[in-house]
Amino acid sequence: MSLTELDQRHVWHPFTQEGTAPPPLPMVRAKGASLFLEDGREILDLASSWWVNVHGHCHPAIADALAAQAHTLEHVIFAGFTHAPAARLAEALTSALPRPLDRVFYSDNGSTAVEAALKMAFQSWRNRGVLDRTLFLSFEGGYHGDTFGAMSVGRSSGFYAPFEDVLLKARHTPFAETWLNDGEVEDREAAALATLDFILDRDGAHLAGFIAEPLVQGAAGMRMCRPEFLRAVCARVSALGIPVIFDEVMTGFGRTGTLFALEQAGVVPDILCLSKGLTGGFLPLAATVASSAIYETFLGQDFSTAFAHGHSYTANPLGCAAALASLALFESERTLERIAHIRRANLRWLDEAAAVPGVTKPRVLGSIVALNLGGEGDYHSALGPVLKARFLEMNLLVRPLGNVVYLMPPACIPPEALARAHAVTLQILRENIPLYAHR
Repeated sequence: MSLTELDQRHVWHPFTQEGTAPPPLPMVRAKGASLFLEDGREILDLASSWWVNVHGHCHPAIADALAAQAHTLEHVIFAGFTHAPAARLAEALTSALPRPLDRVFYSDNGSTAVEAALKMAFQSWRNRGVLDRTLFLSFEGGYHGDTFGAMSVGRSSGFYAPFEDVLLKARHTPFAETWLNDGEVEDREAAALATLDFILDRDGAHLAGFIAEPLVQGAAGMRMCRPEFLRAVCARVSALGIPVIFDEVMTGFGRTGTLFALEQAGVVPDILCLSKGLTGGFLPLAATVASSAIYETFLGQDFSTAFAHGHSYTANPLGCAAALASLALFESERTLERIAHIRRANLRWLDEAAAVPGVTKPRVLGSIVALNLGGEGDYHSALGPVLKARFLEMNLLVRPLGNVVYLMPPACIPPEALARAHAVTLQILRENIPLYAHR
């Protein structure tokens, strides 16, 4: 029985309609920016394997750190115990972040990092005797994960219709997206802020927290906003004492050109969610980093105010060791400089791509480049599967978000490989003009 046949007999894949999806491709190894199939084909990973891979697949420095840790301590319950990888990683993260973000709570993926953040914000009010803060605020189109709290603040993303009746109460405010040569962004920002002012005037006294993907909304179609807009939103929210939560699960660890997007936004949130690139793409690990002010509301003389939340693999030593090795590579390999080179190449390419009929809203930030085909982004557009299949035929792993095509390669991608990716993507865009030019 082949690997694919075995998989189809027993495995249930994520974000997949199993009734119509083609057979999964059998992957056997990876190196750098490349994936290798069972039949020997080499696929260039332009999605960083769901946005997790930072420095390249099977990076020897991370692999060596992982192997060494596996021979020392593979796991221990983190309630009542600690270990060097977790303590050192917490120190490294808080040293890289602005104060007062100085308390690290570990979990295992982006959804759980967000879930912990929402619970922290909510319980912090409760611990202070404030019982009427029962709403959360988020941007329209925001996606924050698939657990129930994360779904609630991301309900406007359009992914959660079957669960609408059991989600938490939330409010959603407009996201003023922008793109290159956008002459109307200030008008959209003004309108979005006016709506936000209305929401805050009506519901501000009942909001437990505000959560946002800073600068880039990933699953919504790589929609980008200006730092000025995000700062204005956060200033209004913070003025009412509402905790600001940044979901940097995707944007963290260099994706936007700085280690964290908050550096460009010029905002220090009260709580920060990290995952995906945290371990360089090796193991599941997440961190929810809270301010000292949030943390101190949980201190007391009995368990009633404690944060009663955790996971079996919280602060797994293997994941923490991988994360420490990944963070060290940012300095030793000058990762942010590599990402700056990718950004410049993306900008040059967009000049040509934007001239293709039907291409709209070209945009770039850090190692992310994106464009729409035929108007507004639509995750459910029939173009998505067609384009994905065509990219795979050309040995490129690109996962369009409906009619949004984006590239987000690992920082290690060689210039010649990125140039090939740009050329092939341009070819595919031109091939599919009949599919989207009329939309």
